[in-house]
Amino acid sequence: MLAFQAPIRFFLGANTPAGFVGYLDDLYDGRDGWQAYIIKSGPGTGKSSMMRAVLDTMDEMGQETEVICCSSDPNSLDGVIVPGLKMCVIDGTAPHVIEPRYWGAVEQIVHLGGCMDAVQLHKRAAEIIAASDANSALHARCRKFLGAAASLLGDSARIQGEYTDTAKVIRCAERIAMREFGGSAGKTGTEKRRFLSAVTPNGLIIFHETLQALCPRIYAIEDDYGAASRILLSELRQRALNAGLDIISCACPLSPHDKLEHLLIPSLGLGFTTSNPWHKADFPVYRRIHAARFVDTEKLRLKRQLLSFNRRAARELLDEAVSISGEAKTIHDTMEQFNISAMDWQQAEDLTRWLCTVFAAAALGSPS
Repeated sequence: MLAFQAPIRFFLGANTPAGFVGYLDDLYDGRDGWQAYIIKSGPGTGKSSMMRAVLDTMDEMGQETEVICCSSDPNSLDGVIVPGLKMCVIDGTAPHVIEPRYWGAVEQIVHLGGCMDAVQLHKRAAEIIAASDANSALHARCRKFLGAAASLLGDSARIQGEYTDTAKVIRCAERIAMREFGGSAGKTGTEKRRFLSAVTPNGLIIFHETLQALCPRIYAIEDDYGAASRILLSELRQRALNAGLDIISCACPLSPHDKLEHLLIPSLGLGFTTSNPWHKADFPVYRRIHAARFVDTEKLRLKRQLLSFNRRAARELLDEAVSISGEAKTIHDTMEQFNISAMDWQQAEDLTRWLCTVFAAAALGSPS
């Protein structure tokens, strides 16, 4: 059970075969009046607690929030976004480093690191460096297993793709777009990128609740191998943008640069999700689209032995990636303990109270 059960949850970034990938530029838009408070500090210094306090304050004041969870520890926060106020507070430290572009005008640094006793920490520098390096090494090892799993699953998608009628998939996307999106709006829609799922120390987590909260009508694309759904979602994404719709695109953490897994269009209450053995859409949906309708299943059946091997091996590799991620979290917990003992918690509490006051003042419509 995750500590955060807010209806709108995403991951800020994810461990992928290509390293840590995060869509940091999509979190706020300074040119559109947003304000961002970027927390800088080490592990165990109260960053997540500070964001929890802001989240609680906004919930109490009836503000809609978007919770950004940490894929390395899903019970920890990486950010809180308040769209109605055009304000957010974000953990801006590694691996998701965020630096101000417009100091003061858009971003402010919340320097929790200034509450740390650096003299005390320096005395334990050797231990801290060793733990930090060990944590980084484990994350690098985790990514190798993710890469191996992605290679096998990619092979299965390639096999399915050989027997997939691409033109038929595109015609299906065209029909759905005409029915759901309407004609061209004369402008291009905007796109926000998020991760709806991630490989975490708690296993593979997907925030289906977010999908259901934002999208009462959901198309579930039942596709065990991913070739047909990849084409269909790519087509729907482009057609939605061409129709002037604002969308949220959620990539697959194993193929973050070329495989869309979920497409959300909140303004229409409409969503599209891939349902497969890794994350089944086992809840009521508006419509299910079965990939088999686009595939020569007789020819694909001839490859079932290889496909079955790829799936079993990929599952074992992903299980190992989860296990390694758990080891990394254990070391991260040790790193937190170093800093916890070196913090001036009263100073951190004062900073937290100030930040909550800033958000509350904005919610009340008064100057902060």
